[in-house]
Amino acid sequence: MIGNKIYNLCKVLFPHNRSLTGNGNRITLNILKKYCPKLKIKHVPSGTKVFDWTVPKEWNVKEAWIKDSNNKKIADFSKNNLHLVGYSKSVKKQIPLKKLEKNLHYLRQLPNAIPYVTSYYKEDWGFCISYNAKKKLRNGKYKVLIDSQLKKGNLNYGEILIPGKEKKEIFLSTYICHPSMANDNLSGMTVSIFLAKWLQLKKRKFSYRIVFVPETIGSITYLKKNHKTMKKNIIAGFNVTCVGDNKSYSYLPSRLGLTLADKVALHVLKWTNKNFKKYTWLDRASDERQYCSPGIDLPVATIARTIYGMYKEYHTSLDNLKNVVSPKGLQGGYDILKKTIEVLENNCVPKTVFSCEPFMSKRNMYPKISKCNYDGNKSPGVGKINKNIMDLISYSNGKNTLLDIAERCDLPVWDLYPIVEILEKEKIIKKIN
Repeated sequence: MIGNKIYNLCKVLFPHNRSLTGNGNRITLNILKKYCPKLKIKHVPSGTKVFDWTVPKEWNVKEAWIKDSNNKKIADFSKNNLHLVGYSKSVKKQIPLKKLEKNLHYLRQLPNAIPYVTSYYKEDWGFCISYNAKKKLRNGKYKVLIDSQLKKGNLNYGEILIPGKEKKEIFLSTYICHPSMANDNLSGMTVSIFLAKWLQLKKRKFSYRIVFVPETIGSITYLKKNHKTMKKNIIAGFNVTCVGDNKSYSYLPSRLGLTLADKVALHVLKWTNKNFKKYTWLDRASDERQYCSPGIDLPVATIARTIYGMYKEYHTSLDNLKNVVSPKGLQGGYDILKKTIEVLENNCVPKTVFSCEPFMSKRNMYPKISKCNYDGNKSPGVGKINKNIMDLISYSNGKNTLLDIAERCDLPVWDLYPIVEILEKEKIIKKIN
């Protein structure tokens, strides 16, 4: 099962500290490259202007901890990356509990969880601990050490370009900046790299652009360098996030919800997971904000399992490989995106070559004897398969896509794939694109 392979890759990647920049990102990208050698690792220097933003300094950490008066560590970056506030500056001091508490973060509502906290664009420092650990702290002096470095360096991202017969592209984007959390977003990285492996092995109508970027600043940086080409070539895209749990499926639309990506996502979820949760653009929180922003307006939607912010373990240490993500959940995330890509690949514009209905009986594709078997819903004398064939032909006017026809016929579009193949072989229809 591919879900087991994806899960095993999650276990390999889980310990590495990922952020907007730094060694953890490079290590992660190099591991992903082993699974798909076509992945190219690129860099953009700190200080580079990208639209209204600036690529930040590079951040790396050697060591970080808090020790109590008994020399016992109450927070340790080496045990869990989330113990340290992201982008914390270097600190070495001894301070009383009252002052330390100003730089401690915890969650009363999840007393066993270490929260995920960052301070990307303001130089500060802090630690995160569980609320239960916080309650055990006693007055006294605490030693604080953060051996970190903020310096001019690089923002790294990964890019895979897989050519197809056409220059038109399908776009997948996932983010690599979240440390020590499984659904958000180890699942997106690992599912995406296995989709890339699969895509390379199949015949492709479209070309594929797959990127692994730090969230927000990474997508903005990538757009700054590539948005003209992307706007010209991309016909549909998906932000791949939170695809590893086994609870539900979710859909978040593009800004207007009218793109091909939206239509395909809704169709696939309608016929595979009827109880999926449908969100609106007002619920956006990830890189769809950049890809669909005014001035960019790429056709990008999101298909996820339980989406960000909608599960209690979100942005905490409880979002791990035991509590949230599973091989079965990852398999589901992989399968739904694979099915979506297959719909895009098989979508076409069929056109009948006849002015009236073709004579199907001589082709053994229609009953030769008409019988009255009216059941109140179906057409008399026509079986379901024959009706689907005739309905497809009737809508094949050279203007409707196969997806449009499936929606009109209230059928999953993959039920029409073999019919198109037969009708094309019998020279009843032709694909005009």
